[in-house]
Amino acid sequence: MEERRLGRTGHRSSVVILGGAAFWDATPDATAEAVDAALAAGVNHLDVAPQYGRAEALLGPAIGPVRDRLFVACKTLRHNPDGVRAQLEESLRRLHCDSFDLYQMHAVTDVEELDRRGGAIEAILAARDEGLCTWVGITGHELTAPAAHLEALRRYDLDTVMFPVNPRLWSEPGYRADAEALLDEAARRDVGVMAIKAGAARPWGSRTPTASTWYEPYTGPGDLARGLRFALSTPGVAACCSPGDLGVLRTVLDLAGSLSPMSPAERDAAVAEVAGETLIFPMPGAEQ
Repeated sequence: MEERRLGRTGHRSSVVILGGAAFWDATPDATAEAVDAALAAGVNHLDVAPQYGRAEALLGPAIGPVRDRLFVACKTLRHNPDGVRAQLEESLRRLHCDSFDLYQMHAVTDVEELDRRGGAIEAILAARDEGLCTWVGITGHELTAPAAHLEALRRYDLDTVMFPVNPRLWSEPGYRADAEALLDEAARRDVGVMAIKAGAARPWGSRTPTASTWYEPYTGPGDLARGLRFALSTPGVAACCSPGDLGVLRTVLDLAGSLSPMSPAERDAAVAEVAGETLIFPMPGAEQ
């Protein structure tokens, strides 16, 4: 699998990051099998969070023996500095790690939420100074995430950003403009960029979910390849998180070694092909 430099971290991350949300309610055997398959495919980067159900507890026994082969990224939703520190220490214990390569403010969706995270980022920076993490970043969903992350880069000396990149979102002029402004600033600062939701299709609506993701993912190889290739052809993007479903993960791993760049014409065609899909945002529960 191709590897790319993750900005100033210097880490050569696999272009597919193992997304911990897929292990929300997995079994120990399924977890071990999926981690083995990811490593065999060339994945060397894991992204996980305490909010992903049982993922940390399930992944810990699998991660411990191969810690030297994985760039481990974790994150926190908490605001209170003491709460952030407590959750960081608990995640380290669960994941059988002495320190994290990357620790991130999780789900910073707008500038108002960024304002509320001042204490959290100070706690994370203090943990970095103590050696509990090496790098510091920010993640977020929603249409307002890129603008919030751009403001975060102006306020703090962050090392990475993680936000949604897919053809459907690029058909929204406002989102694309904000995302490209963020990508330009990330490049200027040598900030590593990771994409999420490359394989997202549409909201479930009234349909019965057939995957463990909160949105309906693409499941066919052609559709998934289109989303992955688009994200990885977006200037500045180093890697994509795999969707939060073990079945989809297997298809993504099968594709990962043969993803070719999209030409500008192919990118335009991908955007046009999915422009009629319903946006997955706002996330369920975020409408209130």
